[in-house]
Order: sequence, then structure tokens, then C-alpha cells
Amino acid sequence: MPEPHNRQAVALRYQPGQDVAPRVVAKGSGALAERIIQIAKENDVVVREDKNLVRVLSMLDLDQEIPPQLYKVVAEILAFVYRLSNRVPQPPAP
Repeated sequence: MPEPHNRQAVALRYQPGQDVAPRVVAKGSGALAERIIQIAKENDVVVREDKNLVRVLSMLDLDQEIPPQLYKVVAEILAFVYRLSNRVPQPPAP
């Protein structure tokens, strides 16, 4: 596990029917990363560690949707999260 002062975190939000793709809603390193992770855990949000993905996502601006090149890897993560929480994503409203 990385040292806390070197740790990075990126939080994504995806709202089917509202977002075309997941978007970056928080990002930071060090103490800010620890706070992002703490808030996620306090709200029962699954935290997944992937240093390479965080590095790429941290280059995006806040509120920016992820680029199409990352759809596949983020879709795999979302599927993993849905399986862990026993939830099924709702299809977008017509």
C-alpha cells in the first residue's frame, strides 16, 4: 500500500440517463486522497485500488466525463461494483 502522503484518489459518478459516461467528481493526493477514500467508505461506496487507472483519471478535469478510451476499463469496474453491492444498474429513461 502506498505511503499516505503519496496516495492518490479519484472519485467517479455515473448517473444513467443523465451522464453519457462516468465523470470525475473528486480527485487529489496525500491528505485529500485519504479524505476522498474515507468519505467513500463512510457512504458504503466501493473503493478499488488501481494505481495506473488513478494516474490516468487524475489527468482529467473535475466534472469531466471519462474519454471513450477508458470506457471498457471503467465499465469493468462498474460491473464489479454492482456485483459487490448486488445492484443492477437501471437503464436510462427514454
